[in-house]
Amino acid sequence: MANHHSAKVRIRRNDRRAAINGNRIGRIRTRVKQVEAAIAEGNKPAAEAALRAAQPEMHRGAQKGVIHANTVSRKLSRLSARIKALS
Repeated sequence: MANHHSAKVRIRRNDRRAAINGNRIGRIRTRVKQVEAAIAEGNKPAAEAALRAAQPEMHRGAQKGVIHANTVSRKLSRLSARIKALS
């Protein structure tokens, strides 16, 4: 257990940040699943709309440091390729 005041504050702050980061990752996963569901249905317009909604959420996650920027680029690239192949 922390003894210093600053360490106790740090623990509380870390808990708050972990909750925020967890929510952000959850939103990213939800958006990606929506894109994948639309792809599985073969609904290209819905998949494109879902990808447009997922992109800013994923980039924001990379900017905030909860997911690596290269991971975001790779996932977006692969989703885009799968949507393009739907035609």
